[in-house]
Amino acid sequence: MEKRIGAAIILIQDKSYVPELNAILNIHSDIIIARQGLPLSDRNLNIISLVLEGTTNDISSLTGKIGKLKGIQVKSVLTKQNVENGNKKNLGTTGH
Repeated sequence: MEKRIGAAIILIQDKSYVPELNAILNIHSDIIIARQGLPLSDRNLNIISLVLEGTTNDISSLTGKIGKLKGIQVKSVLTKQNVENGNKKNLGTTGH
């Protein structure tokens, strides 16, 4: 399958599910290019941003598992271009 570059934003409102979140991220670490965490303690909110490269199925698997966790929300966006060995093909967008 063709790979795409994308991003996911994870909003954590219930820290009790962070161990499960970290386990999911570890399982899918092969598609995570970059990860940044931002604690907003004064708002009782934590944000994790991810830069991803993988097939739409791989990225959907990651975001779908995260989306099932209580107290955690995830939104993702994928580029219109497929990435294969440095070549790009324009095929449209998808979001979760």
